[in-house]
This record gives sequence, structure tokens and C-alpha cells, in this order.
Amino acid sequence: MLFNSFEFLIFLPVVFLLYWFVFQKNIKARNLFLLVVSYVFYGWWDWRFLLLIFASSLIDFILGSAISKSREKNLRRVYLSLSILFNLGCLGLFKYYNFFIESFVEMTAAFGLQANVTSLSLILPVGISFYTFQTLSYTIDVYRKQIDAVKDPVVFFAFVSFLPQLVAGPIERARNLIPQFQGQKIFDYDKAVNGMRLILWGLFKKVVIADGAALAVERIFSNYESMSVAYLALGAILFAVQIYGDFSGYSDIAIGVAALLGFNLMVNFKTPYFSRDISEFWRRWHISLSTWFRDYLYIPIGGNRGTMLKVVRNTFVIFLVSGFWHGANWTYIFWGGLNALYFLPLLLANRNRKHLDTVAENRYLPSMKEILQMTFTFVLVCFAWIFFRAESLSHAFGYIQGFWANPLWESKLVISVHYFYMLGVFLLIEWLIREKGFSATVADSSVFLRRCTYTMLFLCIVFFGVFNGSEFIYFQF
Repeated sequence: MLFNSFEFLIFLPVVFLLYWFVFQKNIKARNLFLLVVSYVFYGWWDWRFLLLIFASSLIDFILGSAISKSREKNLRRVYLSLSILFNLGCLGLFKYYNFFIESFVEMTAAFGLQANVTSLSLILPVGISFYTFQTLSYTIDVYRKQIDAVKDPVVFFAFVSFLPQLVAGPIERARNLIPQFQGQKIFDYDKAVNGMRLILWGLFKKVVIADGAALAVERIFSNYESMSVAYLALGAILFAVQIYGDFSGYSDIAIGVAALLGFNLMVNFKTPYFSRDISEFWRRWHISLSTWFRDYLYIPIGGNRGTMLKVVRNTFVIFLVSGFWHGANWTYIFWGGLNALYFLPLLLANRNRKHLDTVAENRYLPSMKEILQMTFTFVLVCFAWIFFRAESLSHAFGYIQGFWANPLWESKLVISVHYFYMLGVFLLIEWLIREKGFSATVADSSVFLRRCTYTMLFLCIVFFGVFNGSEFIYFQF
């Protein structure tokens, strides 16, 4: 079920009313209700997906309990290893098996050999990368004795399948989300209003900004050989806008829906395109995934400890694995490696933690230096996004080659003029909310400004939104 679908428009109010007026007082009944509606929400695409998420939840619940009860360190490691092998095994089978098979066939063909290996016709379960990492963090935290194992299976199953963030994050930690299932819920009007604000803002980013750019991006990337340099640059920029509006829009809606149900989810984006260097960008982009890799991969393999050579190695490992996490294609790995190269000069100069504040903090306008820094960082990010968007490395390099091989300018129109007005509105709001976020910024404004903001966003969605049932980009990851 899509957040931007008619079905969800009916589904959410029904869930909200039943949750607060029927199941609110009984914690066990409430959690069971959340589990059922989460499975309905997830199974709306394909009921077969439920079998895998149920198996993943059951196995990690059993192994988490076994880790907690065991007093032998070696046995605890065995249980943890089983959890890691199962989760990564499922992820590898459904997401990466065909990639490895096809890469092996291509490699043997390069040496004049023919490998008789067949690929599998597998459907990639929606959100498998997200809930796999969420359950993995649970068993790892139990092993580290940072949290206690959950004794109530309904609580754990609801934690894994919690409908707002199930299919595209944020990737929540058990220590944050599980206690919220265990306590009594009291309706908080202000939290619910903030949730509605985020849902409205997220829908605007998705159906107006992201989906409005999608058609032009598809046209430019599909016909890059005949596009001018100006349109190739526009395609890269619009894809940067599309993926941010799409993914951060989903996160905002997810956080908003969770707030309607009395839950707090972590912030996943903090206006990343106003970053002054690539390090700041990655502290503000897909925060739940970046911090996951930091805590469960980067630090365990050494982090920033040891020689500079080891720190550089660890940095490349993180970015390459992050790229591979996004998809079974060499383009994602190249994208990850390219971002590691961007990061390297900052790391070697010990400037990777220079910009920890917000740009133009307590000021309306940035300085000229900050404008140049943000522009340079955005250009680097857009260049890397070309590899992320391309269907293959040859597609990406062909697209880039067009910057010096294609005509400089042409007059064909690939996107309507009104879209740029919407983009201007979007950028203005993004700049105004860069310090406190959308909900807090709007809440602190006058009643008149709040109403104007709500009305403007609603009208933009109604008149300029693209309602073609398009999925969110990160569903494929």
C-alpha cells in the first residue's frame, strides 16, 4: 500500500480511529492491532512477502532470547552468527544472487569460457533491506548487552513490521522503538498536529516535487545521446531533486503517521543539499542508515582508530558497502566509491567534522563563502547521482561523455514552466526550516502564516500533484 494512494487515504483514518477509540487502553490488544494492520499494509503488494518478514521476525525473536539467556560467550556468538547468516543470507538470495551469477558469467565470458549457471526468478520483497537491518541491530544489541531481549513476541513482531517505517525507513533501533510499544499511550493533540504537518509536507515533496521531476528525468536519461549539455545538467539536478523529494518525503510521512499513533521516529534528513562539504552532506542524508553503518560496521572494523591507512580503508569499506546495500548493480558500488573519494581529502586534512552547525545559523542569508561551498558540494553530489540513476556503468559514462560531445543548448521543453515555481516554493521552505525542521518552524509562526502554509501546500498538491500511483524510489532497495 502506497502512502500516496487512495487506499491509504481510507486506511489511515480507520486505523487512527480504531487505535485511539477501541484499542488504546489495553496495551496487548493495541500491539496486536498494530501488528495486524502492519501486516495488512505490507501484504497489500503481495501476501507472499509476509512469509519472509514473519520468518525473519520469528527467528530473530528466538535467537535474541537465546543470546540473552546464554552465559557462555562462545554460544552467544553462535546464536548471533546464526542471526547474521540468516538475515544476510535472505538479503543475498533475494537481492544479490542474480547479480553475482550474472557477474560470474560475464567474467568467464571475458576469458572465452562459457558458464552454464542459471539465475533465479525471484521477486524482491519490498523493504527487505530496511527490516533486515532493523532486526539485525536488535540481535547485535542484545549480544552487546545494550538492551534486554523482548519477552513478548507480539511486541517484537510489531517492532519489525511497524507500518509507518516498514518499507523505506527510517531504520529504527530497538532501544528507541520497542519501549514505545510497552508503555501506555495517551493521545497528544500537539504531537498529532505535528504529525499532520509532516504528512502534508511529505506529500508535497513526493507528488509535486519528486513526481513532477520524474518524467523529465526519465526522458533525459533515456535519450541522453540526443540531449544538449544544458539538458544533461538539468537531468542530473532534477534527479537530485527527485530522489531527495521522494525519499525524504516518505520519511516525513512515516514520521508523521507514527506521531498520529503516539510514536516517535528518528529524523532521517536534515536539509542535506545545504551542506558545505561532503562530510556534512552524509551527516544529513539518510541519517538512520549512515548511523547504522557507523555503529555496526565502521566502529567494529576499527573506525578512526589506528593508522591513517586503516582509517582510509575503513572509510572506503563503509561507502562501498553502502553503495552495494542500495542495489545489485555496479553503478551503486561505483557511486559509493566515488563518494569515498570525495570524502578522502577532508579525512586526510582532518576537516571531516568541521561543519557541525547549520549553515547561516541565526542568519537569514548565507555568506558568499557558504554559497560557494554549498554549490560545489551540490555539484559533486549531482555528478555522483548520475551513476546512481544510470542503468549501467556504460549508460553513466555515456551520459557524462555527452557533456563535451553533445550540443551546448537546445530549445526543446522537457518540463513544464510551472514546475520551476513549485521548485522555488520548495527551496524557500527548505531554507527556512533548515535549523528546526518543518513542524517546529511552522508551529513557531503566527496563526496567519500557518494557515497560509497549509493552504498553499494543499492547493499545490491538488493542482500540481502527480497522482499516477508511482512508488517511492527506495522501495526497490
